[in-house]
Amino acid sequence: MNRKNFIAAMAAASGIGAFAGALPPGRDRFKISLAQWSVRNLHWGKEAGAEKLDPLDFAEYAQHACGIGGVEYVNSFYFGKEGNEAHFNELKKRAEGVGVESVLIMCDGCGRVGEAEEAKRIATVEKHKPWLAAAAQLGCHSIRVNAGSAGSFEEQQKLAADGLAKLADAAKPYGLNVIVENHGGLSSNGAWLAGVMKRVNRPTVGTLPDFGNFTINRKSGETYDRYQGMQELMPFAKGVSAKSHAFDAHGNETTKDYFRIMKIVADAGYRGYVGVEWEGGTPGATEGILLTKALIERAIAML
Repeated sequence: MNRKNFIAAMAAASGIGAFAGALPPGRDRFKISLAQWSVRNLHWGKEAGAEKLDPLDFAEYAQHACGIGGVEYVNSFYFGKEGNEAHFNELKKRAEGVGVESVLIMCDGCGRVGEAEEAKRIATVEKHKPWLAAAAQLGCHSIRVNAGSAGSFEEQQKLAADGLAKLADAAKPYGLNVIVENHGGLSSNGAWLAGVMKRVNRPTVGTLPDFGNFTINRKSGETYDRYQGMQELMPFAKGVSAKSHAFDAHGNETTKDYFRIMKIVADAGYRGYVGVEWEGGTPGATEGILLTKALIERAIAML
């Protein structure tokens, strides 16, 4: 089966048909995007009964199988392509060919922004530079980074703020924002990350609040209140990640209140993309994505 037939088959299997995915009238201040992590098992060829999806076809899949017009790339699916302009030109061509906007690149595996030694923080900036170039080439508005560090609460704030300022300087020639997701460790503490944003105090440095990532320490089970965390991070948000894990028979996410969270998002004055990020195992990628998208749309309709 070729890639176009595969994507058409996924759309048919999901029941999307000619679904346009329009938001309710008056709520068009929000748009819906798709985080590439949602299709990780399709990219890895690990979803039972589904053909492997080429990362180059991600935008086409988002549009044709899910009715979603914005994509958030994950750099790990393009490792080894750093600096390959032809590859990212092809990725851009395919996205533009189906009317999909490239929103951001999520960057992992590039080192800790808040390393204790300045030389290591500088090395982290260098590792992000190829992804800054790729993001600019694709027409994204941001790269998403991780604010990892070590030390006391305040020491980590100071180190992360310095690393983010350095990254912002590197991103300036590309006209890009640098945004931080709550992604484990102290970054999943809303007060800590909000404090980092205040220390950096740069208009091009912000947050990507994730509905689900409020586990500070998996071993100890330490967590942060997600609703408080969203309230603390939304004033700095340049994107929003609507993570989902499981749904009940009524199409509601079983681990978090999307309606409450979307009200926090709206009350903060946020305007822009809300990114679907399906992280569950069952159902499969396409159905999980469509359930998440439908729930976001219902939550928006209630605002």
